[in-house]
Amino acid sequence: MRILLTNDDGIGAPGIIALHDALKGLGEITVVAPKTVQSATSHGITYHAPLMISRVRVTPSMGGTAVDGRPADCVKLALTNLFPEMHGQGQRPDLVISGMNSGANCGINVIYSGTVAAAIEAAFLGVPAIAVSLLIGGGVPDFKTGAMHARRTIDRVLAAGDLAPHECLSINIPKTEQGDPEASRERELVVCPMNVHGLVDSYERRESPDGTPYYWASGHGLDFRSTDAGTDVYELMAGRITLTPLQFDLTHPPGLDRWSGRLGKTARPA
Repeated sequence: MRILLTNDDGIGAPGIIALHDALKGLGEITVVAPKTVQSATSHGITYHAPLMISRVRVTPSMGGTAVDGRPADCVKLALTNLFPEMHGQGQRPDLVISGMNSGANCGINVIYSGTVAAAIEAAFLGVPAIAVSLLIGGGVPDFKTGAMHARRTIDRVLAAGDLAPHECLSINIPKTEQGDPEASRERELVVCPMNVHGLVDSYERRESPDGTPYYWASGHGLDFRSTDAGTDVYELMAGRITLTPLQFDLTHPPGLDRWSGRLGKTARPA
């Protein structure tokens, strides 16, 4: 199996290094990731600037290509140019894995996440993809153990059946912290939908030295207006590993029917 590994925290982030090491033995891993931190850049892509690349050796066991762009850029460039240049014309990875993100990508955060965007871009382009994120709490994250949980989960996913070409799965790992004797215990895996309640946003008003006002985001990224039982946020906070299937088609089927009834005939794909 050929695996393309990417992320949004940057190619030198501890999460991608830990996940790279945990994935050893699963297949041939090619790393193409952002040169710098691109958290919460969502599905942005670069059109008006060049995508500069550099070959880097991050650790003795992990090297890769750093792209001065966003996570979706990395996947688009890798599938279009870099992967064929490395492995031969027409070659594509069998699987794209994005992560492991430093912070959960659950609930509405999947909309903002660069980690998830990279996985969705791969799925859109026809390569099955898995996004992996680690819930961060008050302690020091144990990325190595979190990546171990991620590898176990990915193994279970792959053993359960082939992923379809356009399939995208988002996996969230519960808090795994250094010094926690329970960190390595096996966690329950739950397949669940995303929580769809908004975040409680807040901004602190400040002033620059010349008196110009500006605002600094001060909200907590996991402070939701409500959390429904059985959703990814609920299950993750209960200490379970969550798996949520995602899609890139944003069409709202009930809306098609409603607006067709109001305005007339609706076109449908053959």
